[in-house]
Amino acid sequence: MARPTERIRRLVLPDQTGSERSFLGDVLRQETVGGALLLAAAVIALVWANSPWHAGYEHVREFAIGPLSVEQWAADGLLAIFFYVAGLELKRELVTGSLRRLSLALVPVVAALAGMVVPALLYVAVVAGSGDRSALGGWAVPTATDIAFALAVLAVAGSALPPALRAFLLTLAVVDDLGAIAVIAVFFTDHLDLLALAVAVVLLGVYAYLQHRRVRTPWVYVPLALTVWWFVHESGVHATVAGVALGLLTRVRPDPDEEHSPAERLEHRIRPLSAGLAVPAFALFAAGVPVSAAALGAMVRDPAAVGVMVGLVVGKAVGVFGGAWLTATFTRADLNPDLEWRDLFAVAALSGIGFTVSLLVTDLAFGSDPAQTARVKAAVLTASLVAAAIAVLFLRLRRRARQVT
Repeated sequence: MARPTERIRRLVLPDQTGSERSFLGDVLRQETVGGALLLAAAVIALVWANSPWHAGYEHVREFAIGPLSVEQWAADGLLAIFFYVAGLELKRELVTGSLRRLSLALVPVVAALAGMVVPALLYVAVVAGSGDRSALGGWAVPTATDIAFALAVLAVAGSALPPALRAFLLTLAVVDDLGAIAVIAVFFTDHLDLLALAVAVVLLGVYAYLQHRRVRTPWVYVPLALTVWWFVHESGVHATVAGVALGLLTRVRPDPDEEHSPAERLEHRIRPLSAGLAVPAFALFAAGVPVSAAALGAMVRDPAAVGVMVGLVVGKAVGVFGGAWLTATFTRADLNPDLEWRDLFAVAALSGIGFTVSLLVTDLAFGSDPAQTARVKAAVLTASLVAAAIAVLFLRLRRRARQVT
């Protein structure tokens, strides 16, 4: 006789065998598939928002489910899953990966930091130079790199290039994600409920203790994680921070009797949910902006939108490449011997794809002005496409050069 949980599972997934679920999970773990789903969701959002049924799009996006709208559930709730996976990746890199030794991590870490600072400075320069300083609060929009899109583009256009290129981009993106979360937590917290925050911290301590005691049952962790998320949300800190915090507290070293650590197992199980549902759902309800000639004209006249495009396309490339070059030139750190500076420039251009987190920061920075939000989001989409096109061009040229030699 099947157990109650098994009966529930069969009702929820009645037509999938174990092998089929494994196949689906493996497909969703592929970077090209995750990037394709993200792109498809963005295209659907753009088409729907600019169709005769655009009112229906706004209605669905603003439809309230409990205390939040559908759009808020996607941004605050589902996107926390994406940041949980990012937290697991960061913890693994810090403990067992490329970030555990400063000598190995210095070049990509400095490149990532410079790739955040330079776009922010260019944005501020563009907005301040326009004479309209009301939009200076959007300085963080062009500082983020979308790892799903960037890795998908690299997997397609740079398939013949050395694996060290992907490792560099992954390290760069992990540091970039940590910086983005720090920016969101520090600069986009309008009010702070200290009691709710204290409860969240205590619950995070309980999570860490359970990890230390090797408790494994999801019946404890799932309710605990949901409660942590809720109290972080209620504290005024953006709820996605809860995902990163939980990821960083997850154990990454396996015990002698374990084939894989909890972080590895959880990342393997949750990544399909993140790539197949969480990130595409966020894109579906965040990327629906006007793309008419009038809307695009308003975008190029908006200093904030222009600052975002300059920051992502120019600032990211200059910051990442310049930060890496200066580090390798003036310190003992060296570029990976499998890479050339031409490879690094392609990755630097690729880092200008600032889709997911840039759209999230746009909502946080300009949420009180829907028209401004739409223009800046259109700039994020445009700049990401331009950055991807530049990166693909350099990656293909580099791949052909390597094939010839």
